Amino acid sequence: MGRKLLWGSLILAPVTILLRYLFHTGDVTLFVLSAAALVPLAWLIGQATEQAGEHTGPGIGGFLNASFGNAPELIIALFAVADSLPEVVRGSLTGSIVSNLLLVLGLALIAGSDRERLDRRSLFVQLGLVVAAVLLFLVPAVPGFSGKPERHALAVATAPVAAMLLVLYLAVTTWGLRRHKRLHEESGAQAGESWPLWGALAALAAATALTAIASEILVHSLDAFAKAAGLSQFFIATVIVAIVGNAAEHGGAIVIARRGKLRLASEIAVSSSAQVALLVTPVVALLSWLVMPALPLSFRPVELAAMGASALVVAIVLWDARGTRSEGFVLVAFYVAVAAIFLAVGDR
Repeated sequence: MGRKLLWGSLILAPVTILLRYLFHTGDVTLFVLSAAALVPLAWLIGQATEQAGEHTGPGIGGFLNASFGNAPELIIALFAVADSLPEVVRGSLTGSIVSNLLLVLGLALIAGSDRERLDRRSLFVQLGLVVAAVLLFLVPAVPGFSGKPERHALAVATAPVAAMLLVLYLAVTTWGLRRHKRLHEESGAQAGESWPLWGALAALAAATALTAIASEILVHSLDAFAKAAGLSQFFIATVIVAIVGNAAEHGGAIVIARRGKLRLASEIAVSSSAQVALLVTPVVALLSWLVMPALPLSFRPVELAAMGASALVVAIVLWDARGTRSEGFVLVAFYVAVAAIFLAVGDR
């Protein structure tokens, strides 16, 4: 039933595009429709990359997942940079890291088997990467606490930080790909059900193209929706846009947990957070030099505190390497508290 609903909801993307360019529908309606349209598109991108990986092998398959699995968030961020919305970009990246660690992992623990044993070593490596990324973010962020946070000097200081994050990501990629291959095999996926390679690549290309257009509509209409809803752009970026941009990872982890694969689900949630911190964030920062203005990673103190505290809370919860439903409720409650803080602080 769920898969049929996702396939059917793919019609939202072309409907949204028609309403924008032919009927000139209002921005508030367009924001809601484009956000809804990105959810099935994110799912289709995840499906297509997984199916392509069945034909290309784990190396290229892992590369495709890394390149396209976070395509919605990456595209949203680049359009936001081009529209001079740096707070939206940084907010969506912060929200993605926090929501993967707290909301997705929490829901996976609630949906999964109680007290199932988890791989603490792997999870703590990923949490360590998130903490390392937050510490590196301090380099351009601290000078941005005073003065203009978008000044060019901070964008220049961001470039070497982004390069270091990518090097750190590449250093753990080989180990990670081997591990994810084994975890994917444990998930019980059947290779015989894979799509033809041309079909997977065609679906990937079409979904990515539609995602680019839907993301442009989302970013263009964000300000109008924020004013109509009485919400800050920062809150919309950290909560709504972040969840929409990571819909594939969010839904996938929860479904896998319900199938009795909590170990795999926890790996997806935590490693997705690390991937956003070490891959998506530096790639956005470096590519922003092409679309201009260049994006400084001058995160606000509340964003740095939220990312660091989320990693710490998850580490405490997973210390005994056992996943329980009560711990899942704790993580979800902590996420709600963080979201409330994001709502209270408003725009910079």
